[in-house]
Amino acid sequence: MHVGLVIAKLVTMALGLVIAFQAYRGYRRSNSQSMLYLSIGFAIISFGAIIEGILFDVVGLTFHNAGTVATAIVAMGMLTILYALYGHDSQKLEK
Repeated sequence: MHVGLVIAKLVTMALGLVIAFQAYRGYRRSNSQSMLYLSIGFAIISFGAIIEGILFDVVGLTFHNAGTVATAIVAMGMLTILYALYGHDSQKLEK
């Protein structure tokens, strides 16, 4: 196991979860659906940061397959953030 890589992945996950938590707090204060989707998106991306190593080292998937799954999860998180920025609340502004 590569200790430096594990530490970097854990730091990335922790930072993403802190951002997700702060966005969730913003949602609770303002009741803005966009902040909720932003929080969910960062939580998904944070999970995607560590899943590749888990799938490769623990589950035994090939590096290619583990990377594909991790990339798909991060892409879902980014799509959720994109929806937070352009989707839900922006429709209210147009009316």
